[in-house]
Amino acid sequence: MKPDYKNWVPKGMVYGFFGGCAAAIVLLIIFGCTPILAKGVFKTVLIVVFILAALAFAVAGVWMYKLHKAFDYNGARQMSRQIIEGVADYAKLPDGGVGLDVGCGSGALTIACAKRFPNASMIGIDRWGKEYASFNKPLCENNAKAEGVSNVSFKQGDALKLDFPDETFDLVTSNYVYHNIPSKDRQAILLETLRTLKKGGTFAIHDIMSRSKYGDIEGFAKKLELMGYEDVQLIKTDNGKFMEPGEAGWMGLSGSAILYGRK
Repeated sequence: MKPDYKNWVPKGMVYGFFGGCAAAIVLLIIFGCTPILAKGVFKTVLIVVFILAALAFAVAGVWMYKLHKAFDYNGARQMSRQIIEGVADYAKLPDGGVGLDVGCGSGALTIACAKRFPNASMIGIDRWGKEYASFNKPLCENNAKAEGVSNVSFKQGDALKLDFPDETFDLVTSNYVYHNIPSKDRQAILLETLRTLKKGGTFAIHDIMSRSKYGDIEGFAKKLELMGYEDVQLIKTDNGKFMEPGEAGWMGLSGSAILYGRK
């Protein structure tokens, strides 16, 4: 039995764009190359629309295909695996400690952290919404079994309002989650996560921390220091650490960084 961490860009998304391209071409042929519509402005406009739609779907399909290949855990690039293992390297858990992984998806980061600290435990939470229908709790549990990891558990949860008391965990971590949450204040989401961290606990949160998504994240890091957090760092991962700048650009991951520190 092998773990199945899925792909951040599922095949269905790739097929969907190429299917849209094919549909646009079929409609172009039907309405542009047959006498169904008489020649005129409307037919010309319709032909242009279908041509543009086919091109747009084709470009998006190629982009999604390249992303799918790059993120494939068993492919040549294996970027997802590199990122998960890289983020887990920043995790710190004492014996008997408990860590929280917010937005665990298929359980990859939760399990990677648990493997590093067999005398501690990890909890992974996720809303497992319809956006990522192939990600679910049974998948996480099966992956843990496949990896031979028993010091993990998974439950449904909401990153906007974590169902845990203050200072519950010795570690909080997350990978590419918060930028997907519709919010005008993602710094508030970070503070909600850090609320659950014990004094002395470690946080390692990886995301696309661009100004457009997080505002002044450098200022936020300084704010954390003023609040008493220690060793707060913004560790860029789009500069060759996890991906080259060019890769980050075409993948839409520019601004990726780990917010790391200790409470």
